[in-house]
Amino acid sequence: MAIEFNLPTNITLLRIALIPLLTVVFYLPWQYANIACTVIFIIAGFTDWLDGYLARKMNMETPFGAFLDPVADKLMVAMVLVILVQQQASPYLAIPAAVIIGREITIASLREWMAEIGQRATVNVSQLAKWKTAAQMISIGLLLYREDLLGIPVNDIGYVLLYIAAFLTLWSMVNYLKAALIAIAKT
Repeated sequence: MAIEFNLPTNITLLRIALIPLLTVVFYLPWQYANIACTVIFIIAGFTDWLDGYLARKMNMETPFGAFLDPVADKLMVAMVLVILVQQQASPYLAIPAAVIIGREITIASLREWMAEIGQRATVNVSQLAKWKTAAQMISIGLLLYREDLLGIPVNDIGYVLLYIAAFLTLWSMVNYLKAALIAIAKT
């Protein structure tokens, strides 16, 4: 099977290329680095929506694109959480970050294993996982920006949303694991 590089896949690759750019900008001694990082992260989030939309709309869905899209998302989220924890070194940030990263590794491994035994559809993306992703992405954007805006405690709201995302992360992981165990028991 050949790997197809079409417009949606190239947009996904752009999202992966934004990871080192965001990381470099994050560490620049520049007063607007947080704003630039937030903008880069928003662009990455937009490309996540755009690549999927274009793949469906233009009938360009490919197995490689279906594989690469969640990998790009997980790489971006994990990298940004790691640099945020390094910057705001606190167990209050490290714990939900570890939960989110650990869940992503667990579910990715579970999906691979379920695919090997012919049960890949058992662990398809759920609506709960979409809510988790939304809370996660908004929280990360706020944590990257981190400065109060018009008297609104942006960083504090980012923390609250990150804890909501971590809770939804655990809940969705339990649901995936239950579904996988049921599917395995039926085989």
